[in-house]
Amino acid sequence: MHELAFVFAGFAVGLIVGLTGVGGGSLMTPILIFFFGIKPHMAVGTDLLFAAFTKMGGTVSLARQRLVPWKVVGQLCAGSIPAALLALWALQVLGPASGTAQRIMTTTLGFALLLTAAATLYKAVAFSAQRQAAEAAARKNHVGDPTRPRHWSLPILMGAVIGTLVTFTSVGAGAIGVTVLLLVYPMLPLPRIIGADIAYAVPLTLVAGLGHASLGSVDWPLLAQLLAGSLPGIWLGSRLVTRTPERLIRSALSLLLAWAGFKLILI
Repeated sequence: MHELAFVFAGFAVGLIVGLTGVGGGSLMTPILIFFFGIKPHMAVGTDLLFAAFTKMGGTVSLARQRLVPWKVVGQLCAGSIPAALLALWALQVLGPASGTAQRIMTTTLGFALLLTAAATLYKAVAFSAQRQAAEAAARKNHVGDPTRPRHWSLPILMGAVIGTLVTFTSVGAGAIGVTVLLLVYPMLPLPRIIGADIAYAVPLTLVAGLGHASLGSVDWPLLAQLLAGSLPGIWLGSRLVTRTPERLIRSALSLLLAWAGFKLILI
C-alpha cells in the first residue's frame, strides 16, 4: 500500500507543479517527512534527484522554444554550484544522519518553506502586475541586454543563497528563484525568467542530489515510485492550467507551506 501512496503523492505534487509552477521540493519534502515518516536527510536527498529528473523534461521543451537564457543560467550556476558543493562538504563532515545535521536541515527547511510561502503569496497577489511591468520594460528597453542584471554580483550572491538552501532542504529553486529573477533581471520577459528558473535548477539539483547519493541519502526505489506519479501529474496539470483559479490555489498553498514551515522550526 505504501508503494501506491508514494505514486499518488508524486502525482499530486506533479499536478500542483503543473498548475501553479510552485517548486516540487517545497511540497514533496514536507509530505515525505510529515506523512510518511521519512528521515529528513533521506527526504531531501531523494527529492533533489526527483526535482532534477522532473525538470530535465521541462528544460528540453523550453530550450526548443528558445525560452532559456543560457547566459542567466550560467550566472546563477556560478554562485549556486560552488555553494552546493560547500554545503555537501559540511554535511559530510557532520554526517547527514547525525542529530546536528538533522536539526540544521529541519530548521533550514522550515525557514525555506516560510520564504517560499511568502514568495508564493506575493506571486498570487502581484503576478499579473509583475508580468505586465516586465513585458512593458522589455519593450521599452529593447535596445539593451535583458540578460544584464542590476549588478554583476547579484546573480552570484543570490545563486549562492539558493544553492545552499536547495542542498540542505531541496527547497528554493521554485517560487524563491522566480522572485529573485524578477528582482535581479527586471528587463527579462517573464517566459524567459521561468525558463531560466527551471533550467538552472537542473544542474543545481543534480549536483546536490548526486552528492546526497554519495552520502547514502537517496532512497532509489522511493524515487522511482515518486517519478511514476509525478510525470503524468505534470502532464495533466500543464493542460488544466488555464481552467483553474490559479490565484486561489497559490494562496491556499502559501498557507499550507507557512504551516509546514512553522511546524518544522518548532520540532
